[in-house]
Amino acid sequence: MNFLLASLLALNIPQIATDSPNRQPQLAAANGTVALVFGSGHSILLAQSHDNGASFSSPVTVAEPGALALGRHRGPRVVISRKALLVSAAAGDTAASDLLLWRSMDAGKSWSKAIRVNDVPTSAREGLHAMAADGNGHVAAVWLDLRDGTMRLYGAYSADEGATWSKNFLVYHAPDGPICQCCHPSLVATANGAFAAMFRNCLDGNRDLYLIHLRNGRVASAAEKLGTGSWKLNACPMDGGALAFSVGRIITAWRRGTDLFLAEPGKPETRIGDGADIALTVSGGKTYAVWTRGGALEAMIDGKVETLAPAGAYPSVTALPWGGALAAWESSGIIQIIHLLDNQH
Repeated sequence: MNFLLASLLALNIPQIATDSPNRQPQLAAANGTVALVFGSGHSILLAQSHDNGASFSSPVTVAEPGALALGRHRGPRVVISRKALLVSAAAGDTAASDLLLWRSMDAGKSWSKAIRVNDVPTSAREGLHAMAADGNGHVAAVWLDLRDGTMRLYGAYSADEGATWSKNFLVYHAPDGPICQCCHPSLVATANGAFAAMFRNCLDGNRDLYLIHLRNGRVASAAEKLGTGSWKLNACPMDGGALAFSVGRIITAWRRGTDLFLAEPGKPETRIGDGADIALTVSGGKTYAVWTRGGALEAMIDGKVETLAPAGAYPSVTALPWGGALAAWESSGIIQIIHLLDNQH
């Protein structure tokens, strides 16, 4: 590698069950812990690192909630909120129908019973959601919801590290039909009790990304279109992009056609390459992104792009408090993990 100084030893989490591949990894890092969650069959599994991602514990089972939504950016999510470790997933007895949450207050040694976040049963059955925490005990979740018969973005808010949740609230509904039906939303904490959500809209046949602000369980802004161009498409691309926040700055990453863009709210988009399924974070003032292109994985640090791995899918990336970023993805039934650093680190 040239500009990327990746860890000399890439970590692998082997396939847990012979008949079920490890799928849809998601990362979070805070308070000296890196958490990795993923799905395998009907199981939600979690591995942790306490040495900046140099090694991970053997995966433990968080829950086996029945049919688990996996694939196309579905799958479990993980956040670290003060003393709580929170894992969410869309699951159900016969179909992935509800957004469920599990809490651990002892660093993952034990887990609560499932808490249903959507207050209308089966309304979260599309299985696409996001969760974020601000580090001060405030947690939010957003998801694609069908309670009103058309696809809308709903949310819920917790002020006690996920122990209890607000009444669900409508985040956004398109004026002339559904929002994009199969693109995952993204969510990031921006201040104490404040969050920004990104979703793919469907207006006048255009499948563009929009940003909306939430505060203390309420919508705090109008939805704002991202970028200056539009994507006229009579289909769902099943790709909702990614969202990051650092030092008062929101950065978004998303796809239009085969082009990938970075954009800040209110500013024109910048093309960074070709591909899909982009993941994004900011660490040390530098932007890190990982995406798929033709079956391979590409990575970018501050505008410099090169191949990260010859094969992989559905990457996740998180900033490390000690510098750089950690990336994870699924490949042939296993989860692969690697550090991303630049050559000035």
